[in-house]
Amino acid sequence: MVVLSHLALDQFIKTCKPNNNTLFPIVIPTIDLNSPNAKSMIVKACTEFGFFKVVNHGVPTHLMTQLEDEARSFFSLPQALKESAGSPNPFGYGNKKIGRNGDVGWLEYLLLSASPEFITQICVSIFPDNPHVFRYALVNYIAKVKKMAVQVLETMAEGLNLKGEDRNALSKLIKDDESDSYFRLNHYPPKPEAFEAISSGRN
Repeated sequence: MVVLSHLALDQFIKTCKPNNNTLFPIVIPTIDLNSPNAKSMIVKACTEFGFFKVVNHGVPTHLMTQLEDEARSFFSLPQALKESAGSPNPFGYGNKKIGRNGDVGWLEYLLLSASPEFITQICVSIFPDNPHVFRYALVNYIAKVKKMAVQVLETMAEGLNLKGEDRNALSKLIKDDESDSYFRLNHYPPKPEAFEAISSGRN
């Protein structure tokens, strides 16, 4: 999930240059998971593009909104509290400059194991007095996204005419209790002074 401030988005748009080599605009395929043609559309999108976006995916808007709000609350914490999540080796809080030369902007992120047990542990370390709200938002959102991912992968397998155990070869990796799924929250904060210093070569 990406949490993007408007200032950071404006800065990113001003910094990025259009690619003049593109003759036609690229339109990302949109798949309605409730469509009877979803299977063939997913296979076509994977074959021709390699990626797509989905609608009618079953992830409730209120869960997305709640997690966005909680993520903003986390990223607005003092730096020391954010770092209490640990460094991202492999899981925890990190931040870095972005862009080919580190001149596009800033990124901070929280990288988590998607297991409820790990999420409970990390929420307690960040919010020892009240970990439940952030934990609830994360666990419920991730559960819905996993369910959607399983549906997409199994629909893809059906579209490829896979049968029997082959149909579940990919989705079972997500459904497995020992799944090594990750979840990452990205935040692109505005840092005008630091960004100006980087852009002018003073840093």
